[in-house]
Amino acid sequence: MAPWWLAWLVLGAAGCVWLAQQRLQQLHDSFDTDARIAHRVLSQRMVQHEAILATLVLLQPESRATEPAPWSALTRPYPQVREVLRHDHGAPAWPAGWPPGMDAALAQSRASGHAVLAPSNLTGGQLYLVQAATPASFALRLDLRTTALADDWPLSPGSPVHAWLALDGQRYTIQGAAENAARWQWQSAKTLAATSQPLVLHMQQAVRAAMLPWGSMLGWLAGSAALLTALRQLLRQRVARRRAEQLLQLGQVARLNTLGELAAGMAHELNQPLTAVLASSQAAQRLLAEDAPDMPLLRQALAQVVAQARRASDVVTRLRRLVERPDAAMQSSAIDLPQAVIDALHLLEPQLSAHKVHLHPQFAPGLPAARADAVALQQILHNLLTNALQAMDTTPVGERQLWITLTHQGAQLLLTVRDSGPGIAPDMRPRLFTPFATGRDRGLGLGLTLSQSLAEAMGASLQLHDAGPGACFALRLPVHNTR
Repeated sequence: MAPWWLAWLVLGAAGCVWLAQQRLQQLHDSFDTDARIAHRVLSQRMVQHEAILATLVLLQPESRATEPAPWSALTRPYPQVREVLRHDHGAPAWPAGWPPGMDAALAQSRASGHAVLAPSNLTGGQLYLVQAATPASFALRLDLRTTALADDWPLSPGSPVHAWLALDGQRYTIQGAAENAARWQWQSAKTLAATSQPLVLHMQQAVRAAMLPWGSMLGWLAGSAALLTALRQLLRQRVARRRAEQLLQLGQVARLNTLGELAAGMAHELNQPLTAVLASSQAAQRLLAEDAPDMPLLRQALAQVVAQARRASDVVTRLRRLVERPDAAMQSSAIDLPQAVIDALHLLEPQLSAHKVHLHPQFAPGLPAARADAVALQQILHNLLTNALQAMDTTPVGERQLWITLTHQGAQLLLTVRDSGPGIAPDMRPRLFTPFATGRDRGLGLGLTLSQSLAEAMGASLQLHDAGPGACFALRLPVHNTR
């Protein structure tokens, strides 16, 4: 179960990271786009200010006392222009409300020939721009609060982006409130494209957990869990199907071998009376042969008895040969014994889990291959493990232990299977491998007999081992000779 949880965690984490990365990249791209648009909008506004001053300087309009100043109409198409001032050359002073640094800015503009930004109150959103000319210079008082119009400003009123203008240590907040430095944030800083107004546009947005696509991430986690659950179920079905097929194969082999044992037992039991009948008939035939003159019919009858007895013996012999399994020794090959034990345990995994048996496999390192028949070895292991599980039915659940050891002893490999059950009753030990001898109520008593026959047929041996508590059986297999 743990590998599937780990796979779900890895798959879920990878998917959530990808979804979060895609969402954050999308938001970051949107932030960059808004920053470029905002920079372009404000740059256009500042360039407009320079164009207004250049036009006024070129046209040199004059105001009349009886009429409004012609440049006063500029405040309607350009709401950020709050006041336009004409300053005649040689005028003694600037009107009240204009900053004291206007004369210095005017001199600087006269020297450069371009508009110059006078000392301004950027924090209050007030800028003063002047351009020197003859016979009169012109100046603009600008209000930054109307510079970013709602129709072309890219940020909505509820946008989490904080935007401000900065110059010479002063800053004017356009939108949003200043935030404490966040661990993750996006920033942009660009100087406006106006030589006379070198304001720096700053934009900042903190990366918060609420920006992540939690709904999509939870959906991915649920979907990946469902996918892995379906895959796990499919694999379990495949394993169960293979286990059932292998158990069916072992069951068929067991039934055939059991039939062979039954046929052998029947032949053994029938051959004894048939042999006695045959011997008696032959003796009677010899005796009657000495009394030849008057007994032809009796001799013919006794001859028929002999013929029928031999025929019955031949029938039983043919039946035994019909159901007799092939010689397992002819099918022996190199077998990886630890893997064979693992395969046998795999087939019985449902029963081991149902019985809550604690396994204790102990395999010596570097074991050589065993010489055995794969199917016969699997049948023996299956019978031994099944007997061990059934022997622990009456053992408390927490005390059900199963030890399987593999060791190398000279030219043999020793495999022992020991359980923590009640063990073998003393009266059962002498006839443990006798056909139809069993200590269970519904047992046939053929499993151990069949296992011993299979072991002997492939040059191995199966015996009861007295080591430790419970029942312990020892299977000795010859080492496969590679020469």
